[in-house]
Amino acid sequence: MVALDQSPAQESQGAADHTAKFYRAAWRWHFYAGLYVIPFFIMLAVTGMLMMWIAFIDGRDGEKTAVIPQEAPLAVSVQAQAALDAFPDGRLIQYVAPRADDLAALFRIDTDAGAMVAVVDPYTADVLETFPRRSGLYDLMDNTHGELLIGVTGDRMVEIAASLGVILLVTGLYLWWPREARLREALLPNLRARGRALWKNLHSVVGIWISVILLFFLISGLSWAGVWGEKVVQAWSSFPAEKWGAPLSDVTHGSMNDGPKEVPWALEQTLMPASGSLFGEDGLKAGVPVTLDTMDALAREIGFDARYQMNLPKGETGVFTFSRDSMNTDSVDPLSDRTVHVDRYTGKILADVRYEDYSLMGKAMAVGIALHMGTAGLWVILLNTVFCLSEIFLCVSGVVMWWKRRPSGSFRIAPPPMPKNMPLWKGAVVLGLLLSFAFPMAGLTLLTVLLLDWLVISRVPALRRVLL
Repeated sequence: MVALDQSPAQESQGAADHTAKFYRAAWRWHFYAGLYVIPFFIMLAVTGMLMMWIAFIDGRDGEKTAVIPQEAPLAVSVQAQAALDAFPDGRLIQYVAPRADDLAALFRIDTDAGAMVAVVDPYTADVLETFPRRSGLYDLMDNTHGELLIGVTGDRMVEIAASLGVILLVTGLYLWWPREARLREALLPNLRARGRALWKNLHSVVGIWISVILLFFLISGLSWAGVWGEKVVQAWSSFPAEKWGAPLSDVTHGSMNDGPKEVPWALEQTLMPASGSLFGEDGLKAGVPVTLDTMDALAREIGFDARYQMNLPKGETGVFTFSRDSMNTDSVDPLSDRTVHVDRYTGKILADVRYEDYSLMGKAMAVGIALHMGTAGLWVILLNTVFCLSEIFLCVSGVVMWWKRRPSGSFRIAPPPMPKNMPLWKGAVVLGLLLSFAFPMAGLTLLTVLLLDWLVISRVPALRRVLL
């Protein structure tokens, strides 16, 4: 509170001091978040760009293998048998129809050695290539991008980086907000500046221009993560299987995943319908047997033209599943996402889920994943490439600014000094708590750092000299 006998000049100076202290505190948190986030952001940007361009140029799992078109393709069952002949002890799991007449069909065969892919010429049933499924360069980048090649631990580490990225973004916006310059000047680079001032200006200008896109990437990425996504958001936004009215199995759509995420986000935690009842809408006509070929014909009849995926039943209550979604590059339009389940015994349609049936968050994620992964077309890949390069620049420029600011010849991390008599600290604590509750992995990390500081760093002079 300002004393009554203070002059206007003193009041103004006091307010400026408070603002400066809060600025340095925000800068300090921005710095500490960046220490963890920078290597992850560079990794995510590089692997993300590579994944987009690999998928666009070469495709995934042989999906762009060229063939010579002929009068008509052979029956799917004939193609499938050729694929099975390449793996005599294997089990047919999935058929992926070619998106164009001059492309090969794909068959997933599960073997004792793992999931395999047979690339088949649909006109001759020749097996053109076989290889372990999800074993290409794209998948190496994908596994690095999502879990650092170390499974659940890697997923949590990446989620921490993305969660802290939100804090980095919030504090960065506060640091950027123009206090003396006009807003227009703060949005344009000042190329007349030199040294650290130039790096700071470019860092802040690039940061503000990509801030909305960065927030989009962080939220859409976190929605796939194991804690914030799977436990917090996805569980409350999944499609309610009860709406079908069909008997339900005890397995979720996620059971169709084979390592990487393949099932639409809104359905991954939804229970699958079960075969073996009289329920269902008309699918196959009476007397028509349920076979691979009649299922393909039914899929075409109900609107699955060009590329679509057919998953075969697993177990006695398993179902045939037809699907098309942009996440799996079946199409470039996320609004056309569709999943249909068919009873393996009667050929009746048990469920037909389309984009418009998703929850609001499910719809947002269907579009968001297509934009995040760059599967909505070349224009998205180009836009995302510019964003990824900008993100790398932010990381590099942040390191350069620290390097230019650090004490010469010192091995200290040298974070910005914490101001004394911090004003508005209660508001800062409340904001920190809100962000921690909203993003649990960020909160857990902040708590761990505070405990480490209190129990270890503050009590070991050598550590304090290096880290503080």
